[in-house]
Amino acid sequence: MHATRILAIRHGETAWNRDARIQGQLDIPLNDTGRWQAQRVAEALRHEPLAAVYSSDLSRARQTAEPLAQAQGLPLQTDTGLRERCFGAFQGRTWAELEREHPDVVRAWKAREPDFAPPGGESLRALRERVEGTFAALAARHLGQAIAVVAHGGVLDILYRAAAHVDLQAPRAWAMGNAAIHRVLWSRDGGFALLSWGDTRHLEEADEAGPRDEQAAA
Repeated sequence: MHATRILAIRHGETAWNRDARIQGQLDIPLNDTGRWQAQRVAEALRHEPLAAVYSSDLSRARQTAEPLAQAQGLPLQTDTGLRERCFGAFQGRTWAELEREHPDVVRAWKAREPDFAPPGGESLRALRERVEGTFAALAARHLGQAIAVVAHGGVLDILYRAAAHVDLQAPRAWAMGNAAIHRVLWSRDGGFALLSWGDTRHLEEADEAGPRDEQAAA
């Protein structure tokens, strides 16, 4: 089979997710709920035949991927190409602050203008080029195998658009929850194809050993 199965996972919850604060490429760790979510991901995928586990080098992604890599008996490999979109000067701010202080910028942001970039940040067009190139390069190393990739909401949004053939400017209408598992196929001839999206069954099962929070920020 000349294709690679990609199990793409968003990092677990952080305190900044709860505060609706823009993380971007700032290095924010998981909170207690996020660490529990990481363990649930590892357990859910324990018996998946994975050839490799990759993650963004940012702490929240690495901390989510580490239990999975350990459960699989594989080294965790990080790649800076999997980092979240760089939001430049807006990193560390809340959406409420930006809407109050920079309404014109927020309008451009919500319109998903492909070439708009926050001061010192990254445009959607540049993000798409980086993300699609990184996923294709990783998948090309493992034709006929399956890999897990732990990344960020903005990164996985680009992956969904590539796999489902959705325009870069189309409003998002798909779930992007913390620690959700998404399945995508990649081949040299066909590019990306969507298999399934937004699996959170592993987070919905009762587990007395860890926290449950149905309101975790997406």
